Amino acid sequence: MVSTRLLAAFLISALAVTSVFAQDRRVPSSQAELRLSYAPIVQRVRPAVVNVYAAKVIQNHNPLLDDPIFRRFFGVPGQQPEQMQRSLGSGVMVDPSGLVVTNNHVIEGADQVKVSLSDKREFEAEIVLKDTRSDLAVLRLKDVHEKFPTLDFANSDELQVGDVVLAIGNPFGVGQTVTHGIISALARTQVGITDYQFFIQTDAAINPGNSGGALVDMTGKLAGINTAIFSRSGGSQGIGFAIPANMVRVVVASARNGGKAVKRPWLGARLQAVTPEIAETLGLRRPTGALVASIVSGSPAARAGLKPSDLIVAIEGQPIDDPNAFDYRFATRPLGGAAEIDVQRAGRPMKLTVPLETAPDGGRHEIVLTTRSPFQGAKVANISPAVADEMHLDMDSEGVVVTDVADDSIAANYGFQKGDIIVAVNGENIAKTSDLERATHENSRFWRIKLVRGGQQISATLGG
Repeated sequence: MVSTRLLAAFLISALAVTSVFAQDRRVPSSQAELRLSYAPIVQRVRPAVVNVYAAKVIQNHNPLLDDPIFRRFFGVPGQQPEQMQRSLGSGVMVDPSGLVVTNNHVIEGADQVKVSLSDKREFEAEIVLKDTRSDLAVLRLKDVHEKFPTLDFANSDELQVGDVVLAIGNPFGVGQTVTHGIISALARTQVGITDYQFFIQTDAAINPGNSGGALVDMTGKLAGINTAIFSRSGGSQGIGFAIPANMVRVVVASARNGGKAVKRPWLGARLQAVTPEIAETLGLRRPTGALVASIVSGSPAARAGLKPSDLIVAIEGQPIDDPNAFDYRFATRPLGGAAEIDVQRAGRPMKLTVPLETAPDGGRHEIVLTTRSPFQGAKVANISPAVADEMHLDMDSEGVVVTDVADDSIAANYGFQKGDIIVAVNGENIAKTSDLERATHENSRFWRIKLVRGGQQISATLGG
């Protein structure tokens, strides 16, 4: 009887130790544990999750109203009617002073932003920072004189597939809603939502209106910002994606420091995915890692000793499966220090140290083209190292790049897109934004344009 009790005590102690080493990840062991509730976590975190309402004024455009003869003949007023376009999303309070993080696509183009708290109070908000590359934005509540409840950041690198998570937001505008599920996958890099393809996948129900809301772990910390769903119906089908907290932390830190843009480390190298054919050539068991295709002279990569054909397999001990994974890991490293990367060169493992510094941005000269021409309404920039990094362009690209196109502009109507590189106009080579601006002042009936889109050169003749 004594030996049985000693054995039971030993097993209980062993289970307790195992539980500690497993970070308390275990299946329920009794009916009582199955009846446990998430309510304490929800009550603690829900005051920090808010609703975000964005509105912008759009001009209803009828091309017939551009004709003064048509307006005079039919007695139509020259002023065209305006319409208010509204969008709904969620957000998370990340600073007691009233700093809120949400998705950039929730507030994109908004003229007015309001934030509604869980206690139904509403506040006007200003947009502090927008980061299109991560699809994150930071807002600040206006005219507030109190401290707000916030969520602390989890270390998203410590999350594991199978961890239980809660998604909190305002789906379909019905009001604050909590759903639960597990982390279905980590490091999803082929989603195609933002520049940084590295997402947490969860089966916690996420629906329209949840964008910008919180994905929290079982300690009540922010694991990620809910961003998108994969759906054939428009509703949740158990495949939702969240931006990891470690990326959110970088964007929020930039906003706290007064930055209008997020500054990230620049590698100065073009990476490519390892295909099965390349893996076979390199003698790899499976296609993994990020292959260095080219190096920018004088860049951090060059100074670290990185060379073309090197295979990057890890950064700071974190394995790298593809270039998207490297981009995320590198972008979330703090500026000013250095990062250790593991590479394979001709089958030989090496460790290199890359300085963490921003890309040079001198000579960007970004302008909006306003002269009536096919380019009217396009924003263009010279291809500096920073612009090339942001737009995923080769540094040796010639021409000027379109960085934005205004909605309903002449440039948009002609089909110009963000990322287009304008190479020549009416037979004249375009090397700088001033060249393109000068070309738009020509009184031309037809415009012969040469551009590069997605690596393909396109020639077109457009009516003036």
